[in-house]
Amino acid sequence: MKFVVSIICLQLIANIVAAQLKETFDATTYTAPKGWKKETKVNLVVYTITNKKDTSWCQIGVYRSTESKGAIETDFNESWTELAARPYKIEEAPHGDSAVEADGWKIKSGAGKFIFNKAPAMVLLTTFTGYGKSIAIMAVTNKQRYTNDIAALLGSIELNKTVVEKTPADAASNAGTVTTTSTPGNTNANAGGYAFTTTNFDDGWVGTVQEDWVAVTKGNTKVLLHYPKEGTIFPADPEPLTNAAWNILVAPRYSNLKNYKTTYIATFNRPYLGMGYATENKTGKEVFVLLFRQGEGWIEFITPDKNTFIQQYKFDPETIKWDSNSDLMNPLANMKSYNKFAVATSDFKGKWTSDFTGIQQLYNVYTGDYAGMHMNQSNEEFVFGNAGTYNWKLLVVNGMAGNAKFTEVKSAGQLTVVHNWQIHCSKIESGPKTYNAFWSCIKGARILNLLDAQSPGSGIYTKYGLAK
Repeated sequence: MKFVVSIICLQLIANIVAAQLKETFDATTYTAPKGWKKETKVNLVVYTITNKKDTSWCQIGVYRSTESKGAIETDFNESWTELAARPYKIEEAPHGDSAVEADGWKIKSGAGKFIFNKAPAMVLLTTFTGYGKSIAIMAVTNKQRYTNDIAALLGSIELNKTVVEKTPADAASNAGTVTTTSTPGNTNANAGGYAFTTTNFDDGWVGTVQEDWVAVTKGNTKVLLHYPKEGTIFPADPEPLTNAAWNILVAPRYSNLKNYKTTYIATFNRPYLGMGYATENKTGKEVFVLLFRQGEGWIEFITPDKNTFIQQYKFDPETIKWDSNSDLMNPLANMKSYNKFAVATSDFKGKWTSDFTGIQQLYNVYTGDYAGMHMNQSNEEFVFGNAGTYNWKLLVVNGMAGNAKFTEVKSAGQLTVVHNWQIHCSKIESGPKTYNAFWSCIKGARILNLLDAQSPGSGIYTKYGLAK
């Protein structure tokens, strides 16, 4: 499998820009395999071929693009879980190479084995991450001879680079005017010593830091971006998971629940929805409440009635079924971006760290023998002192286990807040660096988000947590 994945990744790098293109589905244009049966569904296009003589078969699915989680590893792992591991009951981690980059896209492929009709079969998943999008293409087959057809389709791919939505890379322009509701040293539990706890966005939404969520309001619509809480996310089918989250996050604040229902959409980054009419304990008013999750975090939508929700988000949630168009969920999922608050000089103090670990267990596809472990680990830290001084350090370990290379670089300098959404460091490694910056909130803490302002194309922020 490692051999197969490596060959396909190399072909992707060589051909992704120069492919001759014939068919387009969503953000993906490609050359379809000749003579294969084509079936178009809501969220994917499927190509299938079977050979009755040797009972061989192969199926390739081109999936609709979704919003990227910000990193190729995260996008690939989520795709693998939803499209491969769970449906085919694959317990072993996928075999594959490290991510590669071509034409502005990061690409990662992985393969795994499973049993189908009492015979061995293979699944190969390739994930593309770039321009705010994640695109998955998956092939399933019981004969390795179809890998040439799989590689041909993958090698013909051209991807739409249009960024479908704004990202925090434009924080200075899309965050709007910021108002301050607390100052450093304020004893308010929601302030936590940070200068800004409210953001007024240009599109009319207002975000406010609260104890258990970020509250985002516009007109008579309120959205609660719930912080992670124990018991609300665990491996389960959609209904029991949504019910558990509703009982913990929503139910304690309401009474007289009516017409409650749960639903989901069968896509690899499956959206979960729970909804109903209830009476707010605090105000005594009846409202329509919808609880939603796609990817990370639960989001609660509160409107005076369902029609108000429909006017804001352009679909009727009670009509959503397993085969609905998952693009309808984009406006709901995009509400996560409102967990964003400005920075101030007084905010930067203490040690902030960011850690990454990636491990690949390698096996020979022909013998099944273990071929070793490749690892990538990094630790980056800022230690902010008085009057804007800082010390910065990056530690990287990379290579095969037993022969990994160790690198460490350090810098010290002066931090300047350019404006409420950007900071400047006088020296990082060999020279100065400017970052787009904002805070996001979790229970009792904040996360510092930094993106190199000179290379904002990926929109991927490095996230730093305050070390205890």
